[in-house]
Amino acid sequence: MPLVWVTGNSGAGKSAVCALLKSRGEHAVDADREGYNHWVDRTSGQVVVDPPDPVPAGWLDRFGWQTSRTEVEALAAKASGGIAFFCGSTENDDEVRDLFDLVVCLVVDDDTLRHRLLSRTSNSFGKHPEELAAALDANEGAEAAYRRLGATIVVDGRRPLPEVADAILAAAGRPAPTRTEPARDRPPGRSR
Repeated sequence: MPLVWVTGNSGAGKSAVCALLKSRGEHAVDADREGYNHWVDRTSGQVVVDPPDPVPAGWLDRFGWQTSRTEVEALAAKASGGIAFFCGSTENDDEVRDLFDLVVCLVVDDDTLRHRLLSRTSNSFGKHPEELAAALDANEGAEAAYRRLGATIVVDGRRPLPEVADAILAAAGRPAPTRTEPARDRPPGRSR
């Protein structure tokens, strides 16, 4: 299973779990930060090199966050014989779905989503009212939309981050790392 897509709505935990997977030695890419996803003018098809931040009113009506199929194909070729985790989501998910062997969708409720988007410091998307409204609107049907893509495992993104990563690894057929149990206190003078 060479290419695993870890997806979900903005604020579901994709970037955080990507960083954890990387720290565990997995081949994981954060699609938003590593050049796989771009703002695209839906009218002309042109990639927007320097998008405004925050986006102005009406921006999301004309421009969309999209995945580059060419970049994902290159990643799939590199992953041949191993596993790569592609962490990200865009509006053209259905155009790249066929490149993935497994889809893992992180889901969160609206309150968690709102809190994460408004309080995160790693990414400004979702802080502007128009962006937040779009994210909350997309969250309503996110799980059902990803299930329609097929071969989708749904993971509760509200769980502790190590548990989310363990669930993703398990879905991909990778064993989760073993954790050392903390030493238990024994009464003095007793041994086993």
